[in-house]
Amino acid sequence: MKLGLGLYRHMLTRENFAFARQAGATHLVAHLVDYFRGGGPGAGGDQPTGTDFGWGLAGDPDRLWTTDELIALRREVEEAGLKLEAIENFDPAHWHDVLLDGPQRARHIENVKTIVRHLGEAGIPIMGYNFSIAGVAGRTKGHYARGGAPSVGMEGPYDLPMPRGMAWNMIYDPRALAETEPAATHEQLWSRLQRFLDEVLPVAEKAGVRLALHPDDPPMPTIRGQPRLVYQPSLYQRVIDLNPSPANQFEFCIGSLAEMTEGDIYETVDQYSRQQRLGYVHLRNVRDKVPHYKETFIDDGEVDVLRVLAILKRNGFEGVIIPDHAPQMSCGAPWHAGMAFAMGYIKAGIMSLEEKL
Repeated sequence: MKLGLGLYRHMLTRENFAFARQAGATHLVAHLVDYFRGGGPGAGGDQPTGTDFGWGLAGDPDRLWTTDELIALRREVEEAGLKLEAIENFDPAHWHDVLLDGPQRARHIENVKTIVRHLGEAGIPIMGYNFSIAGVAGRTKGHYARGGAPSVGMEGPYDLPMPRGMAWNMIYDPRALAETEPAATHEQLWSRLQRFLDEVLPVAEKAGVRLALHPDDPPMPTIRGQPRLVYQPSLYQRVIDLNPSPANQFEFCIGSLAEMTEGDIYETVDQYSRQQRLGYVHLRNVRDKVPHYKETFIDDGEVDVLRVLAILKRNGFEGVIIPDHAPQMSCGAPWHAGMAFAMGYIKAGIMSLEEKL
């Protein structure tokens, strides 16, 4: 197992690459979507929560990430002594009608194929994504963690109707926001995923890229009245059963899985790691379940993180583990301190397992 760090677009700097290396990481996961575009609440922050109008504006619908810029990023990461393991999340501007089954779907599925090919040409092995209409919405920030540290949670259901012009909690058409997006059904969403996988996985296989699906965050049956896909652990098996391609993998988020109202987190980790379906792992700790969970320091929640690591090790997982979130700490560099604590804990856990062999 390898220790990594995830960085948002505005954090993709040489200083943060050096921080990752100094904290013991060997790999990076990069976000190229700018969740803070438009200067909304939390712009430039540690992680987005947003408002009823989402995180902010989606990107340029006519400009896809190019092979050259992906290669340039990979080389800059490598110059810092790291490896670029994955890009996380498509920009809603590039594929919103794949999620919504809208009039631009044909163009948008070609956008996705092009981006996957570009990753392959750039030597980046994994594309993480979240197949969700409403996206990561309904989360709150508060002093939820030990010692009053700021972290993320949820304080109740969030089913305010979603405006048109939004997808994946970002605005792609500000002119349409006065109307409401009709709700899809769960079966319609699963049908959309089936089409997506059947069309894109052959391209991914040829490009040498794995597609890694994140579970729903927060894992509610609906958010903003829209259906969710993987909001219980058993639903990940349905994703595998839709398409057996070895490129059909998971962006395996322990925190989101632990927040689910069904299943046992250790049995879940065992089930899917035995099937070799984990592209990479998000590792954080939480207490309680949706719709009232709170994120904690990595040593202080309801998940036995060291037990999770032991299961992954036993089942031969050799991929990258990143702390996707961490509470901020009371100092001059609150995000860096929180991440350094989480990374040190994970690294120690990995090293202890290696020493036992």
